[in-house]
Amino acid sequence: MNEKYVINIGRQLGSGGREIGVKLAKELGIAFYDKELIELASQESGLCKEFFEKADEKASQSLIGGLFGTRFPFITEGSMPYSNCLSNDALFKIQSDVIRRLAEEHSCLFVGRCADYILRDNPRCVNVFISASMADRIQRIMTRRNISKDEAEELIEKMDKRRSTYYNYYSYNTWGAAATYHLCIDSSVLGIDGTTAFIKEFAMKKLGGLQ
Repeated sequence: MNEKYVINIGRQLGSGGREIGVKLAKELGIAFYDKELIELASQESGLCKEFFEKADEKASQSLIGGLFGTRFPFITEGSMPYSNCLSNDALFKIQSDVIRRLAEEHSCLFVGRCADYILRDNPRCVNVFISASMADRIQRIMTRRNISKDEAEELIEKMDKRRSTYYNYYSYNTWGAAATYHLCIDSSVLGIDGTTAFIKEFAMKKLGGLQ
């Protein structure tokens, strides 16, 4: 079977979602996109990468002022001019176009960024949400970022709120709710490798085999 397909992964911070996505994409031999989308969106739009980094998985707000002053180079050299009234909505639209183009070109796996909603009309999608126990999430974040337990808990709470607000705002669905995805799985039960294998098997069955 040579039809293109897409796997979209939503994830809680500290659930191992990115690591699972990397392993799964490698096993399937398909392209992997997470932060890479920021660079691609910047290249294709001609807008500075910092815009997309600031707006990454955040709901709509003005980008003028705050971190970026009026002398900030909004446009990279050689690009068509954009309005200075850029918002997260405008950047979401640009990134959405990149996601659609990539899905048309080849099989791939996207992590976050409402890719499941953006590709909702694509019948060859598998939408997965990965969670984990709070204890595992805290330990993973403490180890990865070399921070205290309290700092890890605070970061998890902040990121859960940010990701849910972003997803709910743009998709009109509910982040992490079972009805929103084809599969919701707790990575604490099977571990990273076991969860990867489970999602792979599920995707193969849903799509009728992968190649």
